Amino acid sequence: MTVNIHQEPAAGLAMEVIDRLRDEGFIAYFAGGCVRDALLDMHPKDFDVATDATPESVRRLFGHSRTLPIGMAFGVINVLPPRARRHAFPPVEVATFRSDGTYSDGRRPDSVAFGDPRADAVRRDFTINGLFFDPVAARVIDFVGGQEDLDQGLIRAIGHADERIEEDKLRMLRAVRFAARFRFRLEKVTAEAIVRHAPQIGQTSGERIGQEIRRMLSHETGPSAIRLLGKLRLAETLMPDCLADRVADPALGQLLHALPVPRFVTGLAAMLTWACPEERRQALQQLSHRWRLAGDEQRVIAAAMADYRHLLEADRLPWSVIQPVLAGRDAAATLELATAWQRAFPETAGPVGVAFAHERLQWPRERLDPPPLIDGKDLQAMGWKPGPAFRHILATVRAEQLDGQLHDAAEAQRRGQEVAEQLAAGPATD
Repeated sequence: MTVNIHQEPAAGLAMEVIDRLRDEGFIAYFAGGCVRDALLDMHPKDFDVATDATPESVRRLFGHSRTLPIGMAFGVINVLPPRARRHAFPPVEVATFRSDGTYSDGRRPDSVAFGDPRADAVRRDFTINGLFFDPVAARVIDFVGGQEDLDQGLIRAIGHADERIEEDKLRMLRAVRFAARFRFRLEKVTAEAIVRHAPQIGQTSGERIGQEIRRMLSHETGPSAIRLLGKLRLAETLMPDCLADRVADPALGQLLHALPVPRFVTGLAAMLTWACPEERRQALQQLSHRWRLAGDEQRVIAAAMADYRHLLEADRLPWSVIQPVLAGRDAAATLELATAWQRAFPETAGPVGVAFAHERLQWPRERLDPPPLIDGKDLQAMGWKPGPAFRHILATVRAEQLDGQLHDAAEAQRRGQEVAEQLAAGPATD
């Protein structure tokens, strides 16, 4: 297995950091995920550097204006690109070789001690993430058997699996994500440790749980990750009962695979509409709290769940029903969910409803969402005072406009007058 990490274009800045550290007499290697991904012949997104230089030394070398001491207490400094390249490249995370003390909060070590490459490797989570690469000698440095596990397609905890999980409960979700994304197997002892500790995943903050779930559902292997959450008993704590009980059902995986693109919001909307049709709103509320969903995420998911069935029959329903969905700001997600349902379960959809919605969504905005023929000011000019009836009058006229029954402002005003008079007269009696 070979590694060409230093040939990646985005690795250039990290290589400059390594060269500068080496020029000052320090050890400096590529570390962690970028080495793993390069060995898997994937393109790393981030390039982290591990060194024996202390955080203070890193700041001294690169200057305070180019360094961010966000994780300095844990030996981590972010080195920024030169100002002219900051728009093009992310910072390089430079971490001092360290060993960790106890983890009393199940997230971060209470203390760290700066050390050597071996100590730094054995304190990491999984063997495939404990690798270093020396770009000068062009060799992988492996103290934990990570290369062998990469060759065998195995996710294995470094050292004692129970201890690694006790240190940071989120590692259980990371194991699931890595196993699904790389299509690897979970090593038996590691999997058994996750099952034992699964009820403790609730000790992890909702923000961190949400981040991991987002990463799972934003990747094409999301369905495999969701099934594995169920198999390892993690879903029982992470999800509402209606969803946790059904994550292993092949039909759910079929629906998730049918999404046009893997996206967190549409993936979660698909899961809830399929597994919790009668409880989807309550389930979304529970997950919003447990996973700390953003307000925009909640809105998009709720809109998709509420309206996707309209788009399954878009060619059969009045345009006044379909148009507000397609003209709304969450139309793309709603159409993605409807598309997945039509692909996965064609018997639940009309033969051309989704295609009809796709075609209409391509219309120019002025055609898809023409200006209303009348508004509240027009009603006031007609002598009607603002009140609850306004909304009904305007909605009635707007629906008839969209359905082609009204064509100009004069017709709309006459119709508005009729509706207003009917409301004023009250309900008809025999």
